[in-house]
Amino acid sequence: MIKWSELNCTHSSVLSKNGKSFVLVRFERRDHSAEGTVPDCIILRSNGFTQEEIEELEDYMDQNRQQIIDAAKSISNIKHLFS
Repeated sequence: MIKWSELNCTHSSVLSKNGKSFVLVRFERRDHSAEGTVPDCIILRSNGFTQEEIEELEDYMDQNRQQIIDAAKSISNIKHLFS
């Protein structure tokens, strides 16, 4: 079981690959890390997390999918200020 208070979660802006938009989500806890994508809500890479914890991270992304997407869009919308 994940202790959420020990976990750091960050996300990218909206990215695109092969015509598909997604947000990269990174979880870190001490020397453990995992990366997943939204809207698929799948962990792509993991180092140190158990399978049960990976499932919890995927559930977290699924339950918070829209908030993550909205936050990523807000980052994407301000990128034009720096170009």
